Amino acid sequence: MNILFTCAGRRNYLINYCKQALNGRGHVLATDMSDMAPAMSDADISLIVPSIYSEDYIPKLMKIVQEYDVKAIISLNDLELPILSNHKQVFTEMGVQVIISDSLVIDICFDKIKTRDFLLSIGLNTPLTYSNYNDALDAIKSGQLTFPLVLKPRWGSASIGIEFPESLEEFELAFKLLTIKLKKTILFEASKNELDNAILIQQKLDGPEYGMDVVNNLNQEYFTTVVRKKLSMRAGETDKAISVIDERLSSIGQQIGQELRHIGNLDCDVFEHNGDLYVLELNPRFGGGYPFSHEAGMNTIQAYLSWLVGDKLDDSFNQYQAGLVFSKCDRLIRI
Repeated sequence: MNILFTCAGRRNYLINYCKQALNGRGHVLATDMSDMAPAMSDADISLIVPSIYSEDYIPKLMKIVQEYDVKAIISLNDLELPILSNHKQVFTEMGVQVIISDSLVIDICFDKIKTRDFLLSIGLNTPLTYSNYNDALDAIKSGQLTFPLVLKPRWGSASIGIEFPESLEEFELAFKLLTIKLKKTILFEASKNELDNAILIQQKLDGPEYGMDVVNNLNQEYFTTVVRKKLSMRAGETDKAISVIDERLSSIGQQIGQELRHIGNLDCDVFEHNGDLYVLELNPRFGGGYPFSHEAGMNTIQAYLSWLVGDKLDDSFNQYQAGLVFSKCDRLIRI
């Protein structure tokens, strides 16, 4: 059972978790457009591919899955998700399971304005959010929107371009600068059709921040939610965290999973502000916080493999324990 991780990047831990779960029953393949991607060194088979925006990208993946008899594809990049989702049927006809949500779900999660609208539609709290500069400015002047604020790309990834203005002058300058910078980042391709509304302006919340992995099975049915309290962040990812079991958060995760009907792992960010819980982000993939869930006892990778072959899951896949603290560290990879 050969598994392919696309846009492997720095996700060495996922490569190794999958190798452990396969236990010799198959190979783990990794693709990336850079031969310097660290995860390529840990994969059984590593392959260079074109940019995800190249017209040759999907044909190259099709050739790889045929040549290496790949059973399933798992994407690790926000920007690739819409592309792979739009081509799921092609791979399905080849007998390959693309473990990715449907295009409508990807669109809701990728477009943070649609994320806001979805969360409000199912009765969950989310921060006050705008995508139009003038509307946000009017809200600031009327006192409806107060500093500090969060500015970030509407179609964003990995905390690229995030700013935290604390005054009207900072807001105006940060918005202009982010507008210029956006055109120079990898996010431009996703934003170019709506540049006038491509920057998100959001109320910044104070309070504890949690990461949740909301897991649905391959039939879009809710499976479980695991929660970690973030203790430290680094480069947009959770760096230190403690595992948590909290029925309030688990209930929110179940509601999201049942209403969104995503496939596989959904990485979510939740803030507790003045006693209320606010959902900020929905990322339908493995996020940088997944290893904290895995090490605390939730083996989602093993669950994926069992679902792929139709095995019934038992309790061994979810032995999640509260109160376990983990911290990431760097290691050197020889390329």
